[in-house]
Amino acid sequence: MKTSPLRQRFIETLTLKGYSPRTIETYVSVVAQLARYYQRSPAELSDQEIRAYLYHLHTQSGYSGSTLNVVVNGLRCFYREVLQRPLGRLEQALPRPKQAIRRPQAYSVEEVHRLLEHGFLCPKYRAFFMTLYGAGLRISEACHLKVEHIDSARMLVRVEQGKGKKDRYTILPQHLLEELRTYYRTYRPRTWLFPATRDERKPLTDRTAQVAFTQGLRRAGLPRKGGPHCLRHSFATHLIEANTPVHVVQQLLGHNSVRTTVGYLHVSRQAVAQIQSPLDAMNWAPASAPAL
Repeated sequence: MKTSPLRQRFIETLTLKGYSPRTIETYVSVVAQLARYYQRSPAELSDQEIRAYLYHLHTQSGYSGSTLNVVVNGLRCFYREVLQRPLGRLEQALPRPKQAIRRPQAYSVEEVHRLLEHGFLCPKYRAFFMTLYGAGLRISEACHLKVEHIDSARMLVRVEQGKGKKDRYTILPQHLLEELRTYYRTYRPRTWLFPATRDERKPLTDRTAQVAFTQGLRRAGLPRKGGPHCLRHSFATHLIEANTPVHVVQQLLGHNSVRTTVGYLHVSRQAVAQIQSPLDAMNWAPASAPAL
């Protein structure tokens, strides 16, 4: 956005509505890109111009359906809440593209073990990614863990203000607790369990963790199946394969709907392997030898 007061109004609106700092940054960037495309204030653009811009992104940018939906959400929020455009016109100007259905990818138990054993030279990152997998956390949740969130008495990890600004508890594995105690004796973190390298008053950033994860995969000789979030997918998948009830996994992951958790059934290799096809349930006569 070129107009500073307009940008500020948008930021204030999103803040008052309780959007996360990352979402605010993303939505402001979405509208700024629209303004740069036309070299005009977004307040001056017509519905037809907005629609033409989305068509350009859809055909020329190579954006995925999920990324295009983020753009649509940001623009809808700006025009509806800040400029107060009529909702009916917005729906026509900002159609929501279909998203491809992608199943979460997971590493095997053996691959996760290899990654944690051989992927990280720094004990801090070994402890961080062991926490990510062992407790099934999102990367931002792990970055914002505090020392006080580790409840060794009850063997729980407290997640404060996770996705959707919800608090929850998840499990603290014994091996993870031992790893964190070793890590604590070495690094002595004060507030943040995993502080930023250059300023311990700040938490580790998502970006730093993502770079460390990529380097870890390379050292462990593992294929890339996505970012650090794959460890959370792996946690859920391995619990499902161990016959943990889906509703329990849902609570540990902090999913609003059990339908989200059920998605991990599709990546459970053992669950698929144990299914018997109706074809094999039929009584078949022995196959006869072909006539000579």
